[in-house]
Amino acid sequence: MLHAFVYNEIVILVRHWFEVSIKDGHLEHGARIELRLRSPQPHRGTESAAQKIVADQPLWRADLFDRIDGVHGGFEAAHFHPRFHDAEPCERHWADEVKAAPWDWLHDQLSDIAGVAAAAGVRLRDPAADSEQVRADAPAIVAVARSRAAIQCGTKEQCYAWTQDAAGSVHLMLDRLARPELLDRDRVSPWLASRNAAHRAP
Repeated sequence: MLHAFVYNEIVILVRHWFEVSIKDGHLEHGARIELRLRSPQPHRGTESAAQKIVADQPLWRADLFDRIDGVHGGFEAAHFHPRFHDAEPCERHWADEVKAAPWDWLHDQLSDIAGVAAAAGVRLRDPAADSEQVRADAPAIVAVARSRAAIQCGTKEQCYAWTQDAAGSVHLMLDRLARPELLDRDRVSPWLASRNAAHRAP
């Protein structure tokens, strides 16, 4: 389930995410907010025709996560990725303010979206336009992100329902575990079931 805020040059995606650590099998979930660059598309059809919206290139990501084995609502795994290399995020960046006041921090980032893009290596063609619009929408974007926070997701079934479209990514994590014996198999059972069904499909 994705929420998209689409502007002139950028798109902001908000969703719930579920993460399995490949290293030790610990589990994280919470709100993921991603900034993407919108690719201009040639006009198609008549003046009334629906147009393509393409937002393929990621620039920045915030993962405001809880550890499932940690404090509920504690944001112990909250971090961000200030840039991408093609489709791959850079290493996690940790900052005290991201854990201590994640929603205030997110609002601050959205209030300078041109600066966030520049730090990711992209200068917007008209930075003032998108900056002004995103700044005005920042409270609404933060509200949607809060609605997809870990504290709003109380069961494994709800977590799976909110992330079912990205189940393939979780399957890859499960397939690459360094210590599979450490995995909480009950907590990930919906993803294990969907992975097994995918493997059985002809």
